[in-house]
Amino acid sequence: MAAAPAAPVLAVAFSGGRDSTALLHAVWRQARGTGLRVVALHVHHGLMPQADRWLAQARAQVHRWAAGDAALQFRARRLTSRPSAGESVEAWARRERYAALAELARAEGADTVLLAHHRRDQAETVLLQALRGAGPRGLAAMPGLMWRDGLCWIRPWLDQPATAIAHYVARHRLRHVEDDSNQDLRFARNRIRQAVLPVLTQHFPAASEALVTVARHSQAAAQLIDEVAQADLHQLGGQPDRLPLQAWAQLSPVRQQFALQAWLRQAARMFQQPPPHEMLQRQMLARLGRPGAARWPSEGGLVWQLYRGVLSVTQAEVASSAKPLAWGSRWPVRGVSPIRLSAWRGTLHFEPAQEGGLSQAQLQDAWVLSRQGGETFQLGPGRPPRNLKKQFQAVGVPAWLRDAPLLCRLDPHTDAPTVLFVPGLGVDARQWAAPGVRQWRPVWTADRLENASDPIE
Repeated sequence: MAAAPAAPVLAVAFSGGRDSTALLHAVWRQARGTGLRVVALHVHHGLMPQADRWLAQARAQVHRWAAGDAALQFRARRLTSRPSAGESVEAWARRERYAALAELARAEGADTVLLAHHRRDQAETVLLQALRGAGPRGLAAMPGLMWRDGLCWIRPWLDQPATAIAHYVARHRLRHVEDDSNQDLRFARNRIRQAVLPVLTQHFPAASEALVTVARHSQAAAQLIDEVAQADLHQLGGQPDRLPLQAWAQLSPVRQQFALQAWLRQAARMFQQPPPHEMLQRQMLARLGRPGAARWPSEGGLVWQLYRGVLSVTQAEVASSAKPLAWGSRWPVRGVSPIRLSAWRGTLHFEPAQEGGLSQAQLQDAWVLSRQGGETFQLGPGRPPRNLKKQFQAVGVPAWLRDAPLLCRLDPHTDAPTVLFVPGLGVDARQWAAPGVRQWRPVWTADRLENASDPIE
């Protein structure tokens, strides 16, 4: 007698927060009696002390709903890796979360994973990408449906307002996790959510809908660009690890750019690595039209080489414990232009500030330094200066994220550093520019992966 076919499986990414709780509840209610098995997938990031409680609460929630209904199940994965020095916590968590969700889904036999992102999430993502100077690919934000590594990822509520989800939660009296880190203004998305989008909506009530429309238009533009770039690569005879440049050089400048970007993404994907950073891509684009050889290393040990009119890629050995520059390493600032710091895998930007920033004179004489030990920092006016270790502990900066560079002023006689800015802590309160003086606030941005537009729920 033949075995009965296995029940189809639908996976739901379930953090235990409001949005994913509502999505899981709605999917489970609709699936009852259909023979569909629904699996809630929870990822424990290990970043917050409350994460154990959130895991227990999420598991208990599913078990309450599933009492007497074996079609609803709960699966969890605890992350054991940690962000590398200088890496964005948000980018690391996003990458590892998707990898864990994919593994859990495959283990359960699911080929579809539902995500609870909604209209406000999409609007925030468009704003973030616009402020980073993104092109159509970035402004396209989050797709409603995408295939990745054999799984279909769907965001069914991407056009739904956050208020509709809140009403659903209230109507069904659903309990959910409250993540305090969503209020932490050190994260760019939280600043957009708490301080920017509400003001924008106050003056432009349809702002979220308009930003979602921008994403929709950008998705169409990005798709057209990709189609043209793929057609060009086919005509050029590009291979997965080699791009001949003689015919490429005959394309218009804009088609050269998009064809190169498309090939870089594909070539990097062969090694399961992100493509070169945007600044490095610009350097490569400017150099490819000139004769001679060139070589560019990028993240993940990839090495891009130009030789005899062909651009190729290989992967070098990568040390298992990459470190920032050695003790005493330094880099001059000389103003407010962005500084790309490859050794720390990030970029130092400067944004205008009304208060709590640094003046032009301070920045003109500033240096970027590696930590040397003994530095002190003052978190706010009237608060005592303390060593960096204690200040990092006070605001909860994890130990593996404390190796980002410092912005300092050097004594002209002794070369002793005075700390101006520390990533994760901000500008030292003793160094704040006087009120009324034109000033800038440093912003440290660690390298992020290509797929880094989704919010942390």
